[in-house]
Amino acid sequence: MAGDFGAVLRRLREKAGLTQDELERRSGVSVSTIRGLETGKRSNPRMTTVQQLADALALRSEDHEELLGSAVPGRRGGGAGAAEAGAPEDGSVEAGAPEVGPARGGEAALAALGAPPVAPLGAPPLVPAVQAAPAEAAEQLAKAVAARWQREEEQRRIQDPYPLPVRWKPACGTLTDHWANIRRLPPGVPSGPLDLSGRLEDIAATYRSVPSGRLVVLGRSGSGKTVLTLRFVLDHLRSRTPAEPVPVIFSIGAWDPTAVTLRDWLAEQLTRDHPGTAAPGPGKVSLASALVDSGRVLPVLDGFDEMADGLRRPALEALNATTLPLVLTSRPAEYAAAVEETDVLTSAAPIELTDLTLDDLNHYLPRTTRKTDRSDPAAGAWQPVLEKLREPSPDGSPAPLATVLSTPLMVALARTVYSDTPGHDPAELLDTELFPGVKELEEHLLDNFLPTVYRRSRPGERGWDPERVERWLGHLARHLTELRTPDLAWWRLGHGLRSSTRTLVTALVTALVIGLVDGAMAAAFSGSPAGGVLDGTIVGLLAGLLFGLVHWFTYTVTGKDVQPSAVRLRIRGRPGTTTWRTGSRLVIGTLGGAFFGFAYGFVVGLLRALGRHAGAASALETGLIDAIVFGLVFGGAAGLSFCLLGLLETPLDIVSAVSPGSVLRAHRRTVLVQLCFWAPVFGAAVGLGAGVVVDLLQGHLGRLVTDPMASLMLGTISGLGGALGYTLTLTAWGQWCLLARIWLPLTGRLPWATAAFLDDAYQRGVLRQAGAVYQFRHARLQSRLAQGRRRR
Repeated sequence: MAGDFGAVLRRLREKAGLTQDELERRSGVSVSTIRGLETGKRSNPRMTTVQQLADALALRSEDHEELLGSAVPGRRGGGAGAAEAGAPEDGSVEAGAPEVGPARGGEAALAALGAPPVAPLGAPPLVPAVQAAPAEAAEQLAKAVAARWQREEEQRRIQDPYPLPVRWKPACGTLTDHWANIRRLPPGVPSGPLDLSGRLEDIAATYRSVPSGRLVVLGRSGSGKTVLTLRFVLDHLRSRTPAEPVPVIFSIGAWDPTAVTLRDWLAEQLTRDHPGTAAPGPGKVSLASALVDSGRVLPVLDGFDEMADGLRRPALEALNATTLPLVLTSRPAEYAAAVEETDVLTSAAPIELTDLTLDDLNHYLPRTTRKTDRSDPAAGAWQPVLEKLREPSPDGSPAPLATVLSTPLMVALARTVYSDTPGHDPAELLDTELFPGVKELEEHLLDNFLPTVYRRSRPGERGWDPERVERWLGHLARHLTELRTPDLAWWRLGHGLRSSTRTLVTALVTALVIGLVDGAMAAAFSGSPAGGVLDGTIVGLLAGLLFGLVHWFTYTVTGKDVQPSAVRLRIRGRPGTTTWRTGSRLVIGTLGGAFFGFAYGFVVGLLRALGRHAGAASALETGLIDAIVFGLVFGGAAGLSFCLLGLLETPLDIVSAVSPGSVLRAHRRTVLVQLCFWAPVFGAAVGLGAGVVVDLLQGHLGRLVTDPMASLMLGTISGLGGALGYTLTLTAWGQWCLLARIWLPLTGRLPWATAAFLDDAYQRGVLRQAGAVYQFRHARLQSRLAQGRRRR
């Protein structure tokens, strides 16, 4: 039986031209499970697994029936011994799941068709398959998180040549809750402090030693908090059991606790960085909300100190209002100030990162440089500098350079500027006349980081002018400072402009594009260039005004962002879990289309009547009649198009690799498919709808006349113009093209190849990736660049 199913599955997979890895990405079923099923090592496949594989293969009805029949013998022979509903593929019984007997032929057929299985009389109720979705989604999320941060660790060269020895000690008692709360002890039981000292490789074990599951990591600027969170996530995932939550890093500096609750914000961020979690889950909520609410996500909240001053107290109060296990990082001063205003983080054990020592530097820095003396492998550019730092100073205080190099951030900058760049001698850092204090040394390293990384280029790497790069990055740093967020999202680059400027640019460019398209097509249809110019001018100005108003009311007034969609468009093989929300789409599309059609019809009718020298009353009457006709035509066409568009939408995969570039490319593909779908459907609906509406209103509004050629022209122009207007004003990719690819480069604030520039900055280590967004490598670097931009 299992062999029959495996053979059928293998044949259908090869017929679809898919590898096992590709089938895993489409279906969410692991490669090991697929391989086990195809080889017969796994028996009794779950019906939910069979359905996932069938949906991913986009099978025809006969192939679909064959696959289900090979998994459920009762569908073909009606005999007993069908696969157990909900049983694991390896034949074992899942912990906590009721054991069920073999399904009879009719029950197996019902299960295969998607009907709920019938439990034997007196047996516990069977768990619906949808309730298992968060558990399966958590495993997929764990795989995606591990892959993402493993790549990020390699990109940041944390293991090259080895991680800096980040250490910590217990934080001071004023920042620590009662140990009885931390250890979750009942009243009256004696309690003492936990031993929380450790090193970077011990962070996962240290967290697990805290019974409350709440840990606060404190450290001064550049002390290695972000690297510690990255290592915690990877180590925790390596030893994680299925019962434990999945650690996910969130940049808490982007959270406004006065506007959105913690759980809602976590779900929003999870959807942004893992678009597949936007798929519907149990209880009519998204999978992201289900994962957060069910405790399957362990929030690693990085950057509490990066929140605005007035938001830290409400943020700490909101965290104390929950019992969620979490990890929180912050600089000590900002956390202490918030604690002073309210209270410590309840049940949280705080640790504080310690400084690097001269021994740490002596072991690390010489191994980052080229060997200059073959007779002495230990010799290098750093050796005399480190020897000088070990010499006692006259007043007994540490040398400024030793103080600067006590944090991993400054060590990394010094390595970039001196170890990785031939001809730069770190001995100049000992010059007290050039660098009399710690501040001057730190500013020197920060200011020389960009010229260093942009001075050298690998073969095939694009060269950039360092001065322009500093201006462009300064604009981005200033942009993030004004938005009070560390997240550099490509769909929000236009928010560095004033809202009025953003809306005006959107309206003008939309008017220009639609006017040119309309004018060219009107001239081609009518054979009159002058008529095409006039019609294009009218339609372009009107479309720009109306689409600009729609953009203003939809996003600017409400303060919302034009977010990239968390769906893709597929015609075949859509999963049955996709929901189609027709109500809101129908209302939005109909109202928007009717508003545009009413205004367009009124203006066109008014101008047409005035062109034949009709009186004011007659012109007004003609304008109102045309407004009603066009309002009904465009309203019905837009509502229908929006609803049909919803039929093609399907959620993204959770395991999809997400980066700023991949999100941009995926959203661009979705928008282009929408454009190709919207233009012919909307155009056909307008062209055909014009004749239908005229027939329905004939006699009610007087004698109405329609021309087939005019309807064809109206439909064609409306399809293209409506699709372009929707794309430019109401999609994230359209706004990216308008603002980040045209306006900001035109005004010198960004390069023309913005996406390539951001990716290159990431490759050079200036930016880092945090899911779907970029961030500056460190807040100090962002602050320094923003200050330089402000000075200029």
